[in-house]
Amino acid sequence: MNSPLDRVLAAINPERLQRSLLEMLAIYSPSGKEEDLQLYLEAYLSRAGFVVERQEVAEEERYNLRVTMGQGEPQLYLVGHVDTVPAWDLESFGPEEEHGIIRGLGSADMKGGCAAMVEAWLALAEGLAAAERPPVGLLLVVGEEENGDGSATFLESAAPPWVVIGEPTGLAACFAHYGYLEAGFVTHGIRSHSSLPELGHNAVESMLRVLLLLGNDPLFERQSAEIVYSIREMRSSRAGFVVPDRCETWIDLHLPPDKDPFALQEEIRRIVAHADQFIPGLNLRVDFDFASRGYSLPDDNLLAQVLRETCPRLGVPLRLDAFRSHSDGNLFFAAGVKPLILGPGSLETAHTPDEQVLFAEVVTAARIYAALCLGAAGGESGRVAPGIG
Repeated sequence: MNSPLDRVLAAINPERLQRSLLEMLAIYSPSGKEEDLQLYLEAYLSRAGFVVERQEVAEEERYNLRVTMGQGEPQLYLVGHVDTVPAWDLESFGPEEEHGIIRGLGSADMKGGCAAMVEAWLALAEGLAAAERPPVGLLLVVGEEENGDGSATFLESAAPPWVVIGEPTGLAACFAHYGYLEAGFVTHGIRSHSSLPELGHNAVESMLRVLLLLGNDPLFERQSAEIVYSIREMRSSRAGFVVPDRCETWIDLHLPPDKDPFALQEEIRRIVAHADQFIPGLNLRVDFDFASRGYSLPDDNLLAQVLRETCPRLGVPLRLDAFRSHSDGNLFFAAGVKPLILGPGSLETAHTPDEQVLFAEVVTAARIYAALCLGAAGGESGRVAPGIG
């Protein structure tokens, strides 16, 4: 007789999965405007016989979707965010499929992961009798690309032992996660006619000098430093033919799991504290609007053991890594939930006009998610030390 995992894996339907992924990619769902995609997913899951709960998130017409199965409180949630960054081109954000590669806004980050989670969910229900189904949940959240308000709303009323988040990792298992710090810099100057710059003070020139000072510090040396330093945007006052009197810059800083973002704040303040000695007339304000600590889970935990048993069975190499970007994983960890970040696609193309995912990875992700759901409940894959973790 086939084992529960064998039956669930056999129930995964690549044709259905590809169709749902392409349909999801055809629906534009930037942060704050996720409703059309949530309506699609709600209908899709309801037609399959599931009771889908809407979880209202702050603003009107924004909500998470939550589904559960099995008896008792879910021991694991599959968590996917349905929002994307805004489209580069509203005429061509939708899907293209060629030679096993699916391109389109959100294909890697993370509609590929969401589609794989939904397919795993359907396969669990189709391959198992009701009494065999593990106590797990499926959570499709809004707002990850902005402030994580979807996951934050879920955490107000629930804290499961485990979540699996389908961010693009190329199927590497990330039990460690970088921290994140967002730094904002504002320089002020004196406005003057642009033909008479000597009468003013150029806020953009001041900002460029501040950024050179920061970028030249060993703390952010790209070849050797552990901190990932990325200037995200810079804008100045726009008032015609004048010397700009204001310039604003935002910098993303991704920190190794053991680096304290609040200590980094103080190091940045130290670097710029005496910048006015090198930049005449500098008027600088530094703000840190968002900080999130990283984390590192031991790799002898329950889900790692499930993966060690399952990956060879699926013909997939087990790779352990640290997730280098920001995600809702930091929020879950801070709330006492143990996150595993694992999904199809890669960060290399996420948030770019060439975003893409290998469809074979999406199928494999669905199989891994199904095995994790069974293993987290001590079921098939099953027999791995259910008390660990």
